[in-house]
Amino acid sequence: MRIDRPDRRALVLVVLLSVLLAGCQGYVDGVGGGDRAGRAPAGLATSKAERAAWPDPPNGAVRSKVQRVTDGDTFVATVKGRRERVRVIGVDTPESVAPNRPDEPFGEESSDFAKRYLSGETVLLAGDAEPRDRYGRMLAYVWLPDGTFWNALLAAEGYAQQLTIPPNVTYAGLFRRLVGEARRENRGLWAEETQGRS
Repeated sequence: MRIDRPDRRALVLVVLLSVLLAGCQGYVDGVGGGDRAGRAPAGLATSKAERAAWPDPPNGAVRSKVQRVTDGDTFVATVKGRRERVRVIGVDTPESVAPNRPDEPFGEESSDFAKRYLSGETVLLAGDAEPRDRYGRMLAYVWLPDGTFWNALLAAEGYAQQLTIPPNVTYAGLFRRLVGEARRENRGLWAEETQGRS
């Protein structure tokens, strides 16, 4: 059977579109740039609309390259040309790297979640009233390349509890609400807690 020239073009177009769509499977559109070209991996409990309603980075937020993720709420980044240990403000993930102690329940999952989203990324960092913790780590609110507020994502997806340490309280109300929703929906570590009581 011979395929006419217009039919051949249509066939080629269908094949190209199929390949393109297959390459995009598992991703949803976002905004912004970065290595993910503004797309965030799919499969989150929160919707794109929910994440878009969270605060945007403030003016003056600093672009920083994540070098290594330590655990769910701590990473090492290059900030203004300096290597900094960064501790996420307002939330606390279960421990997965505490010396001489076993991992806390859901600690490894929280750490893996952070590695998936932060490793090698250029993020935006903004501080609050107190710039460093007692360990000398930079305290920061973090935004992913697609514009997602990372601290809020940890809370909403059930990877973190709220941890409010005054005077860094700018988003405490948001984190309280998101942790409450995650707990009610049995997301992440809250599902682990529910299973542990069964």
